Amino acid sequence: MALTESYVAGPAVPAVRDITLGRLLEQAAKSAPDRIALIAGVPDPALRRQWTYAELYAEAQRTARALLSRFKPGERIAVWAQNLPEWIMLEFGAGLAGMVLVTVNPGFRAREVEYVLKQSRSAGVFVANSFRGNPMLETVREVAPRCPELREIVCFDDWPAFIAAGDDQSIALPDVKPGDPVMIQYTSGTTGFPKGALLHHRGLANNGADTADRMGIDPGDVFITTMPLFHTGGCVCCVLGAVSKAATQVLLEAFEPGLVLELLATYRGNAMVGVPTMLVAMLEHPSFASTDLSSVKAICSGGSTVPAALVALFEQKLGAPFTIVFGQTECSPVAAQTRTSDTIEDKAGTIGLPLPNMETKIINPDTGKTVPIGEIGEFCTRGYHIMLGYFEMPEATAAAIDSEGWLHTGDLCAMDARGYCTVEGRLKDMIIRGGENIYPRELEELLFRHPKVGEVAVVGLPHEKWGEEVAAFIRPAPGAVIDAEELSAYMRASLAPHKTPRHWFVVEAFPLTGSGKIQKFKLREFWARGEMQAL
Repeated sequence: MALTESYVAGPAVPAVRDITLGRLLEQAAKSAPDRIALIAGVPDPALRRQWTYAELYAEAQRTARALLSRFKPGERIAVWAQNLPEWIMLEFGAGLAGMVLVTVNPGFRAREVEYVLKQSRSAGVFVANSFRGNPMLETVREVAPRCPELREIVCFDDWPAFIAAGDDQSIALPDVKPGDPVMIQYTSGTTGFPKGALLHHRGLANNGADTADRMGIDPGDVFITTMPLFHTGGCVCCVLGAVSKAATQVLLEAFEPGLVLELLATYRGNAMVGVPTMLVAMLEHPSFASTDLSSVKAICSGGSTVPAALVALFEQKLGAPFTIVFGQTECSPVAAQTRTSDTIEDKAGTIGLPLPNMETKIINPDTGKTVPIGEIGEFCTRGYHIMLGYFEMPEATAAAIDSEGWLHTGDLCAMDARGYCTVEGRLKDMIIRGGENIYPRELEELLFRHPKVGEVAVVGLPHEKWGEEVAAFIRPAPGAVIDAEELSAYMRASLAPHKTPRHWFVVEAFPLTGSGKIQKFKLREFWARGEMQAL
């Protein structure tokens, strides 16, 4: 039945699973104890450690007992490292021990790490010695004196000594409930300083499973995990999604397009999740054309606008169904997703429908009223997946989650009569030029289709007369030279004159959040400091 107002509910099947992370892993270990659960996808095949599901569950329990020898249930434990197998042990171990895992971006520097450790009031931190030139252990030791509640620093180099305490079988694991907090994920920070979303077992376990269901993952499939574990895209959509299907997971320390392609071929990978920047890098890699990707049957993307041209290109190149996920950290993280059976047009142009046991509505941000079909407004979502709140930030929590349990995402969307939504941008990204609303998504989609454009971000820059002017930041396609007049003419052929960018900038790379989203506020900062040269 065609909708008349912008509200839709997801299916009621499967019902919400009343489950914890530990129980999710236990179920996988019982259903497929001898199946390979985890492979360390490092470049050297001789160093690729692996665990069966029985072994992974035993190691998670051992990790939980080791944690309980140092910390109490309810305490917060930070993890600051690249994608290590031990990171996953900690994810399940903390869940089994009733503790809250605080995830930290491996790219952070001293000021950012200190903020997270202090704001989360972490009692301990597990840290890599260093990664990609970032002296992480040294940094933690430097900031520790300013973090009054931090009492334990464990380097992953010393993992064997730490986990040995878990051999004590007399350490009893606590009774953990599905509604208990299990993780603090700091929001990506596309608009400024991050807040800690406090997430619970039920939300994460169901969201990972529901996302995998809609991707078309089958029990025993091989999942190549490229997303960073500190982000929900990695530790929920990939890790928990794979475990919900008792799938084999090949874990990369960090994204590297050539290695991803090799692992997909070597392990006959069936599925992967990647943000658009990753997928573009894979397409542009010299080995893409010669890699056997015939086993791939599910590709999932999201985290930022996924250009329509990219969706069509990937389905064509891989011959595999593509799904788009949409959400944010605060909703565990997926609120809507397309289906593998959707049309190319729906996959390219929409974010699909709510996952099971969720509701979506689009509201007028000024009045709070649900808008008619087709009208742009703020995307709101409600269901099992909503965070408990921002950790120790009651005012920010009240601003995000209303009295009826709706999470106000800050995303601008429009819903069609079937309930499918299109993303028009962020409330804070919307450009208002001379009183006219301009949605960057429309311009970015058009520019991305130009053969000379590799990646693009459209932002508003302040202007005395118009309030804001449209500016386009372009990363050229390999070998391309950007000509502002050529692109202006290309845009004017399809758009009203006031939407055509007045300023053009070329960048070698975009400032990204740890989850791969372009930080538009940083582009504005670079421009304001005179660091960007216009064409």
